[in-house]
Amino acid sequence: MESGYVTTPFGRRSMTLALVQRQKQAMEVPEGKTVDKWRVLRDAADARSLLGLQDRALAVLNALISFYPAQELSSDAGLVVFPSNAQLTARANGIAGTTLRKNLAALVDAGLIVRKDSPNGKRYARKNDDGAVEEAFGFSLAPLLARSEELAAMAQQVAAEHRRFRLLKDRLTVCRRDVRKLISAAIDEGAPGNWDTIENCYVEIVGRIPRRPTAENLENLADELALLREEVINRLEKQEFFKKSDGNDDVFGCHIQNSNTESSNELEPSSGKEQDGKSKRPVRKAGPINPLPLEMVLRACPESKPFGPNGVIGNWRDFMLAAITIRSMLGISPSAYEEACEIMGQAAAATVVACIYERAGHINSAGGYLRDLTGKAKRGEFSLGPMVMALLRTGSEKVEG
Repeated sequence: MESGYVTTPFGRRSMTLALVQRQKQAMEVPEGKTVDKWRVLRDAADARSLLGLQDRALAVLNALISFYPAQELSSDAGLVVFPSNAQLTARANGIAGTTLRKNLAALVDAGLIVRKDSPNGKRYARKNDDGAVEEAFGFSLAPLLARSEELAAMAQQVAAEHRRFRLLKDRLTVCRRDVRKLISAAIDEGAPGNWDTIENCYVEIVGRIPRRPTAENLENLADELALLREEVINRLEKQEFFKKSDGNDDVFGCHIQNSNTESSNELEPSSGKEQDGKSKRPVRKAGPINPLPLEMVLRACPESKPFGPNGVIGNWRDFMLAAITIRSMLGISPSAYEEACEIMGQAAAATVVACIYERAGHINSAGGYLRDLTGKAKRGEFSLGPMVMALLRTGSEKVEG
């Protein structure tokens, strides 16, 4: 192996194999390669979260680059700059000496610069008779040139994550506003239903929004609010249907699942009879239930994934095949599952079976429970939203715990 690219640090700083590797990579720059020094600095600044750098470190890197005389970093020119600590401090907005040394070490650890220490640890350059630099000791900017494409890709990744975060934040804000105003309108205009229960569910979800949320936090909470919004809209639409056709203003209440996670009924909205003790009135038969997005269902029911073909679920067909296996494991009879598919639709029935499997330890009879849900779906008293929402909330609580 050629050893010309390896320089060991001066003084008490130790040598590591990782440092040898970084020095080797820095020297493997294609001949004739150039890059604008300020552009690569901007890319490094945009990617600082991935590089693990603070703003002070970037200020020091900016100061180092300012000592490179040309506009473009080039493999054909010397890439070592050798300013003193006093000069660096002046160009880094008067940064303290200890902070300067700490951030220089951070830049080395991040692989953006390489030390090239002289025999006595000083930074200087030797020039020939013509005044040209023969050899310089200081900090090599070669890693910036070698990693320019990587830094650009990292900057684009961070920008994409920021865009995704903003979109998710906007989605959460819109869902939150919609649910709040729909509930308020229903209460103000005296729409029948247990709106206090829905409002409590809304308050519980909003109360779990962290002060500094991640994209995953926003996505999970936005999904829950979207399901709650769908549930509210469905209730209002059904009430409007009966108001126009039957003049029956009290057919549908709000059936939201119990928030007690230890209850076997958490997955299922309570019926009107359970809710207020009143006798149930006849309602129209509901058609097949519209399925929820598969990605959302899989996030709520992760235990179902291994039962897909080759242990993977990539589409609804895979999910329905997995549901057949799960149905058999739960001891649900073929006739009960076929009836659920006929009433709810195949995708919705498969989703219900997957949800039951997630809570199998809390349900005494999976087959009886499925038949009960099928009966409620037949009467138009069941929807998937609260069931999946409960599992999403339970999953997020496990992650936070």
